[in-house]
Amino acid sequence: MEFKFNHFNFNVTDLTQSLDFYAKALDLHETHRLQAKDDSYTIVYLGDKKSDFELELTYLPSHPQKYDLGECEFHLALQTDDYDAALQKHQAMGCVCFVNEAMGIYFIEDPDGYWIEIIPARKK
Repeated sequence: MEFKFNHFNFNVTDLTQSLDFYAKALDLHETHRLQAKDDSYTIVYLGDKKSDFELELTYLPSHPQKYDLGECEFHLALQTDDYDAALQKHQAMGCVCFVNEAMGIYFIEDPDGYWIEIIPARKK
Protein backbone atom coordinates (compact mmCIF):
# COMPACT_ATOMS: atom_id res chain seq x y z
CA MET A 1 0.00 0.00 0.00
CA GLU A 2 1.31 3.43 -0.93
CA PHE A 3 0.25 6.95 0.09
CA LYS A 4 1.17 10.29 -1.43
CA PHE A 5 0.21 13.84 -0.58
CA ASN A 6 -2.75 15.22 -2.52
CA HIS A 7 -4.03 18.47 -1.00
CA PHE A 8 -4.34 20.61 2.11
CA ASN A 9 -7.40 22.70 3.03
CA PHE A 10 -7.84 26.22 4.35
CA ASN A 11 -11.34 27.61 4.99
CA VAL A 12 -11.60 31.21 3.83
CA THR A 13 -14.04 34.03 4.48
CA ASP A 14 -13.50 35.99 1.24
CA LEU A 15 -12.74 33.76 -1.74
CA THR A 16 -11.87 36.59 -4.13
CA GLN A 17 -9.44 38.16 -1.66
CA SER A 18 -7.82 34.78 -0.96
CA LEU A 19 -7.45 33.89 -4.65
CA ASP A 20 -5.82 37.26 -5.26
CA PHE A 21 -3.45 36.82 -2.29
CA TYR A 22 -2.29 33.32 -3.29
CA ALA A 23 -1.77 34.37 -6.91
CA LYS A 24 0.28 37.43 -5.98
CA ALA A 25 2.16 36.04 -2.99
CA LEU A 26 2.90 32.48 -4.12
CA ASP A 27 1.97 32.22 -7.82
CA LEU A 28 -0.69 29.62 -6.98
CA HIS A 29 -3.59 29.53 -9.43
CA GLU A 30 -6.91 27.76 -9.74
CA THR A 31 -6.76 24.28 -11.23
CA HIS A 32 -10.43 23.42 -10.74
CA ARG A 33 -13.41 24.08 -8.48
CA LEU A 34 -16.48 22.46 -7.03
CA GLN A 35 -19.61 24.57 -6.69
CA ALA A 36 -22.63 23.44 -4.70
CA LYS A 37 -25.84 23.58 -6.71
CA ASP A 38 -27.43 25.58 -3.89
CA ASP A 39 -24.33 27.84 -3.58
CA SER A 40 -23.79 26.69 0.01
CA TYR A 41 -20.09 26.18 -0.67
CA THR A 42 -17.37 26.74 -3.24
CA ILE A 43 -14.16 24.72 -3.16
CA VAL A 44 -11.27 25.98 -5.26
CA TYR A 45 -8.06 24.03 -5.78
CA LEU A 46 -4.83 25.93 -6.35
CA GLY A 47 -1.69 24.52 -7.92
CA ASP A 48 1.90 25.56 -8.58
CA LYS A 49 2.29 23.86 -12.01
CA LYS A 50 5.34 22.03 -10.64
CA SER A 51 3.78 19.31 -8.49
CA ASP A 52 0.50 17.45 -8.08
CA PHE A 53 -0.02 18.85 -4.58
CA GLU A 54 -2.88 21.36 -4.30
CA LEU A 55 -4.11 23.89 -1.77
CA GLU A 56 -7.87 23.60 -1.33
CA LEU A 57 -9.71 26.80 -0.40
CA THR A 58 -13.19 26.17 0.98
CA TYR A 59 -15.61 29.10 1.00
CA LEU A 60 -18.84 28.81 2.99
CA PRO A 61 -20.96 31.95 2.47
CA SER A 62 -23.03 31.19 5.58
CA HIS A 63 -19.86 31.39 7.75
CA PRO A 64 -19.11 35.13 7.55
CA GLN A 65 -16.89 35.47 10.62
CA LYS A 66 -13.18 34.67 10.81
CA TYR A 67 -12.34 31.08 11.58
CA ASP A 68 -10.94 30.26 15.02
CA LEU A 69 -7.41 29.11 14.23
CA GLY A 70 -6.56 28.39 17.85
CA GLU A 71 -2.91 29.05 18.49
CA CYS A 72 -2.13 28.62 14.78
CA GLU A 73 0.36 25.87 15.53
CA PHE A 74 -0.03 24.41 12.05
CA HIS A 75 1.15 25.75 8.73
CA LEU A 76 1.74 25.04 5.09
CA ALA A 77 5.33 25.30 3.81
CA LEU A 78 6.57 26.26 0.36
CA GLN A 79 10.13 26.18 -0.92
CA THR A 80 11.61 28.91 -3.09
CA ASP A 81 14.68 28.93 -5.29
CA ASP A 82 15.28 32.65 -4.55
CA TYR A 83 14.73 33.17 -0.84
CA ASP A 84 16.00 36.77 -0.71
CA ALA A 85 13.78 37.92 -3.60
CA ALA A 86 10.78 36.11 -2.11
CA LEU A 87 11.34 37.76 1.28
CA GLN A 88 11.62 41.20 -0.35
CA LYS A 89 8.42 40.60 -2.33
CA HIS A 90 6.48 39.49 0.74
CA GLN A 91 7.83 42.36 2.85
CA ALA A 92 6.65 44.79 0.15
CA MET A 93 3.21 43.11 0.25
CA GLY A 94 3.15 43.54 4.05
CA CYS A 95 2.32 39.89 4.70
CA VAL A 96 5.50 38.75 6.53
CA CYS A 97 4.46 37.89 10.08
CA PHE A 98 7.59 36.19 11.46
CA VAL A 99 11.22 35.85 10.42
CA ASN A 100 13.42 33.20 12.00
CA GLU A 101 16.90 34.24 10.95
CA ALA A 102 18.57 31.45 12.94
CA MET A 103 16.67 28.82 10.93
CA GLY A 104 16.79 30.78 7.66
CA ILE A 105 13.01 30.76 7.21
CA TYR A 106 10.10 33.16 7.44
CA PHE A 107 6.32 33.05 7.54
CA ILE A 108 3.67 35.02 5.68
CA GLU A 109 0.06 35.38 6.80
CA ASP A 110 -2.89 35.06 4.43
CA PRO A 111 -6.07 37.19 4.71
CA ASP A 112 -7.67 34.67 7.11
CA GLY A 113 -4.67 34.43 9.43
CA TYR A 114 -3.18 31.18 8.15
CA TRP A 115 0.62 31.08 8.31
CA ILE A 116 2.67 29.86 5.35
CA GLU A 117 6.32 29.01 5.91
CA ILE A 118 8.79 30.00 3.21
CA ILE A 119 11.98 27.97 3.07
CA PRO A 120 14.98 28.22 0.78
CA ALA A 121 15.86 25.40 -1.57
CA ARG A 122 18.17 23.11 0.37
CA LYS A 123 21.45 22.09 -1.11
CA LYS A 124 21.72 18.34 -1.53
